[in-house]
Amino acid sequence: MRDFSNASFPPETISLMKIALDAAIAALPEPVSTSHVQAIAESILRSAKEGERDPSSLQRMALLELQIAPR
Repeated sequence: MRDFSNASFPPETISLMKIALDAAIAALPEPVSTSHVQAIAESILRSAKEGERDPSSLQRMALLELQIAPR
């Protein structure tokens, strides 16, 4: 996982990120690989760090990034 040690989020933002993560994972077909979960989490962290707070937008961005990521 990339280094997000300098990232700091208030509890409300963490809650929104969890909602986005859970929704993104639920949208994937089973079984969901650990690498997919990690990629989604990194995308959500990165987008939240840039200021995005809408769970639907966080989810969409993560799924789009996962879709276009090199395999």
